[in-house]
Amino acid sequence: MVRIVQQNDWVVFIIVGCILLYVFMLLYLHRDSSVRVFLMQKFEDSSNNFLSWLIVGIVFTLLFATLISQYIPIVPRQISDIHFFGYELNKFGFTLFTLLLFYGLKSILSYLFYAGTGSMKRWTLFQFATSKFYFMLSLALMALCIYQYFYEVDDLQLFDYYFIGFIGVFLFKVFFYFLSPNPILPEKWYYKFLYICTLQFAPVLVLWRVLYL
Repeated sequence: MVRIVQQNDWVVFIIVGCILLYVFMLLYLHRDSSVRVFLMQKFEDSSNNFLSWLIVGIVFTLLFATLISQYIPIVPRQISDIHFFGYELNKFGFTLFTLLLFYGLKSILSYLFYAGTGSMKRWTLFQFATSKFYFMLSLALMALCIYQYFYEVDDLQLFDYYFIGFIGVFLFKVFFYFLSPNPILPEKWYYKFLYICTLQFAPVLVLWRVLYL
């Protein structure tokens, strides 16, 4: 039996690119800060929050797509029939495109929600707090990508762990939003629950439906 060695150089390129993006963010957007200083920084002392939030979002999306793309069962025919200069989207491309669309629309809707509820002063606090949350999560995703692609693992068992971990992280994020020392959710309690239900729970179910059902 001939064993075909899987080439995972593309994973290395993505991880290195993400690390370089973070180095740029810490050196030039946060005045040569270390990871610890960035995470412990207070909102009053921070700068370039929107650009940091954007970079962290891009890095997280790339790593998340890298991690879960191999567990996508199929690329829908409607997507695979679309060709760009003779190329079609593989599982990674389909996953990355879906996640970019998902988080892009979610960010736009979140902005409209904050604007519509008169909570625009808290929108910058939201960007500040969530950038730190997703920064830490993306570091964990880097480690998981290395473990998944460069060590011998049981893919089915690992998927079960990912599923449980995803639920745990999601619930932790909800509590983080509620209990954050910075008031990142709208002031009214019913707006808080409306945001969690409509822009946290519901979009995740839609994403699961697109990728796996």
